[in-house]
Amino acid sequence: MKRLMSLVVAGAMALGSVAVVGVSTASAATTPTTIKLTDPKAILGLGAANIVATTSVAGKVEFTAGGTDITGCAAVATGTVTPFLATCSWTPAASGAISLGANFTPTDAVTYASSTATPIAEVVAVPVQGNPAAPISLYVDTIVASGSTGALAPKFGVGCEITSEFIVGQTIVFRVYGNDWAQGGAVLTPLNVSSATVTIGGVATPVALTYGNHAGVAFWTAPLATGTATGQFNTLGIMTYKVTFNTIAVPAVTKKVRASKLVPTIRNGKHVYVHGRLVTHRVSYLKTVVVTPAVPGATGTFQSNFNPLSQVTLNAVPAS
Repeated sequence: MKRLMSLVVAGAMALGSVAVVGVSTASAATTPTTIKLTDPKAILGLGAANIVATTSVAGKVEFTAGGTDITGCAAVATGTVTPFLATCSWTPAASGAISLGANFTPTDAVTYASSTATPIAEVVAVPVQGNPAAPISLYVDTIVASGSTGALAPKFGVGCEITSEFIVGQTIVFRVYGNDWAQGGAVLTPLNVSSATVTIGGVATPVALTYGNHAGVAFWTAPLATGTATGQFNTLGIMTYKVTFNTIAVPAVTKKVRASKLVPTIRNGKHVYVHGRLVTHRVSYLKTVVVTPAVPGATGTFQSNFNPLSQVTLNAVPAS
């Protein structure tokens, strides 16, 4: 009888154990989460770019580049309120294509499941370079912006074509790149440019050029919207414009070096002479030497002097 009772108790304990396991499995996180990355548009040599992850709930984000954790970004906490954002400061080591990814672990791992972002096929840009000239060389062209449709659509391709012929309603984009030869041919970037503008005839305020990553190459751009709405450019015919770049002055780099020199020997406030000759002795001192000379800021301009037939021209919308 005692043996029978022991078997019953053991069986009950076994059944109880099975029941506990079943409850644990049923309580596993089942609510899905989302994570989305923004393209940082990184440019080689211009420092860190920010990769931003947006998640559906709070938690931590593991950022990767080329399948490897980004240093300092293996467990970046999101904000605690919507939008739940986590930012990774990433400095690319090389130009070209690289896959950026992220894995998300929610704070409430009991309720919410982990998730993985769709990778970004990032293309780290390299600056476009100009041709040697002193002190500043500039290359300028104009393109029609993508997205125009109907009567405003480019005749060839789908936009971004280099052209000097535009139709009222299209957006004209000025593209510029160049070099500062007073600084050894350094590419013109925000690191050495204090201002960059396009002054357009008939437009009161110069249009600022901005520097950015454009599908893997970096250069300056300035859009000009044309049309009949208030503030839009709509003067038909040849457009006159002037591109102006001002570079940042670079101070001289100096350092202290040890040197020596001969000085008169003085005793009791008087120079010492031996056989009628002044007695001197050598002393050490620190002197300042210029390692790199200062480079003053410079101004470079571009104004088209092409044949009128190839000048930038704005035309009316053609009759259908």
